[in-house]
Amino acid sequence: MTARTIVDVRATEHVLPVDPPFRWRDGLPPSGKTRGVTQLEIVADDGTVGVAVLPRGTIGVDLVERRIRPTLVGRDAMLTEDCWAALHEADRVEHFPPYALGPVDVALWDLKAKAAGLPLYALLGGARTRIPAYASTVTYEDVDTYLAVADTCLEAGFRAIKLHAWGDAGRDAELVRRLRRHVGDDIDLMYDGSGAFDLRDAVRLGHVLTDLGFGWYEEPMREWGIGPYSRLHDAVGVPILGPETTPGVHHAVADWITAGAVDLVRTGVHYKDGITGALRIAHLADAHGLRAEVHGGGAANLHLACAIPNTTYYEVIVAGLPATPRFPVGPDGHVSVPQGAGTGETAL
Repeated sequence: MTARTIVDVRATEHVLPVDPPFRWRDGLPPSGKTRGVTQLEIVADDGTVGVAVLPRGTIGVDLVERRIRPTLVGRDAMLTEDCWAALHEADRVEHFPPYALGPVDVALWDLKAKAAGLPLYALLGGARTRIPAYASTVTYEDVDTYLAVADTCLEAGFRAIKLHAWGDAGRDAELVRRLRRHVGDDIDLMYDGSGAFDLRDAVRLGHVLTDLGFGWYEEPMREWGIGPYSRLHDAVGVPILGPETTPGVHHAVADWITAGAVDLVRTGVHYKDGITGALRIAHLADAHGLRAEVHGGGAANLHLACAIPNTTYYEVIVAGLPATPRFPVGPDGHVSVPQGAGTGETAL
């Protein structure tokens, strides 16, 4: 592939509405009505532009202008491994936030796929063109509302639902019991604790999820140490999914796998340093016979999910009342990957 020299990295701050506003669990700040983001554009000397969105406004612009642009300008955008390595060298000094480098790598891969004239999933190898989706709820106020939301999800075509609940082991146990009775045994259910619990309560709820046949138990505790997760893994039968926010990309995930702390691993472009980091984790998991479940939505994650064989679902956030999926699914609960060149992400 012909070299394409990076001549600019542009960062533009935007304030976007959050509609509807939402929250994840008790104790975490709600979304608010607006959010700041940075439109990221990496420009090559032939005019090809790679696009991504960095999920912060002022901070994102500062990082691009002060550290990311000087690191990338002059490099060959086709050498994504070289660019990824250079950014990680810069991280030794900058200590980038965990959400910062993923969008940069996504923009590079978007540029590379556009230059090749291929949709990104095909450039990455391509495992499928469509994938089942699961409905990933925000946090609602009571059990009856969750049951109504579940009905909406099933009517929309979903055959799998993941809960973001309150982070209270007793209340959440009641919720998961009633939800399983409500939807029956044929619907896949998963639970995301968003780091709410200590080990004692994580084990307590984990036994309930085991008995109800939940598909995975995601981030019940903060991921500051492997030890508590190894003890949780040994105590319960529900599959443990992680790590989600731990830095270190595949290096860290390797330790979690060898310690026997997880049954499934988290990958994805948001916290795993883009396509490059997410692929390393997916292949590492595959070498150990594990699935790598893709965290979060967006175009790049859909391409990733359709590029790797060892993942189960694409995550679709469901928010608001009435509950509304933030990405359309087909009547059979599947989503199809865009077929145009690149990721399909457009400028804001």
